[in-house]
Amino acid sequence: MTLAKDTTTIGFVGTGVMGKSMAANLMEAGFTLNIYTRTKTKADELLEAGAVWKENAAVLAADSDVIITIVGYPADVEEVYFGDSGILSHAKPGSYVIDMTTSKPKLAERIHKEAAKKGIEAVDAPVSGGDIGAKNGTLAIMAGGSEAAFQELKPIFDVLGSNVVHQGAAGSGQHTKMSNQITIASNMIGVCEAITYAEKAGLDPERVLSSISTGAAGSWSLSNLAPRMIAGDYEPGFYVKHFIKDMKIALESAQEMGLLTPGLELSLSLYQRLAESGGEDDGTHALIRLFRT
Repeated sequence: MTLAKDTTTIGFVGTGVMGKSMAANLMEAGFTLNIYTRTKTKADELLEAGAVWKENAAVLAADSDVIITIVGYPADVEEVYFGDSGILSHAKPGSYVIDMTTSKPKLAERIHKEAAKKGIEAVDAPVSGGDIGAKNGTLAIMAGGSEAAFQELKPIFDVLGSNVVHQGAAGSGQHTKMSNQITIASNMIGVCEAITYAEKAGLDPERVLSSISTGAAGSWSLSNLAPRMIAGDYEPGFYVKHFIKDMKIALESAQEMGLLTPGLELSLSLYQRLAESGGEDDGTHALIRLFRT
């Protein structure tokens, strides 16, 4: 199948903080888009822009050449892919399914195996870059699956991201995303501590950022999320509850491999405290609240 823009219909499941902007970018690039999400009102803007509403994932899969999913939790991924009303039971042979949810590597392997039985190519392609990257089409995309499928889907990935890398076989994308989340977990603690330290020392934290964000301490979180921390803007680019989910998956995978991950464990415990205090729907940068108390 040649995935030309004028002949390829993409089915998109999940229009949350990330998915909504990703779907919009695909439409702007010229792809025909079918949409399904559990809360239809979340898709209103996309529908007004020309996306076609489908009543469920099964109907969407049957009417699409490429099906992209970005939902909340591994349980949601299982629900949308498997069973009589799941994507794999209704997608056409020769079509492609791309799960861009951050989910379990073993689940990605299972989807790939079951899809292959039906003549469907499956790719796991979680993303990083938050709401900003989704809006700007500059996400980092970490893909697992066959090289042939990756190359066929590359024009679609290039609409959504600026750093698109094929990591290897099925599950490799999810394993790479776990490495990403492990890095962020400890880094976010450092960013919170640094900003709080600057404030307690009587410094102008924005001026401090201008010095440290371009040096050895520089990171995406420091450049993009620290300004939100300083401003007290905790609107989610990525939800605390979803980051907790990711860290639990990473910890489970690490334990299966016998790895020591003290930074990940500490970060998970702090985020769980934040969630228990009512912050589960805040952005991940709201962690600084624990350090300011």
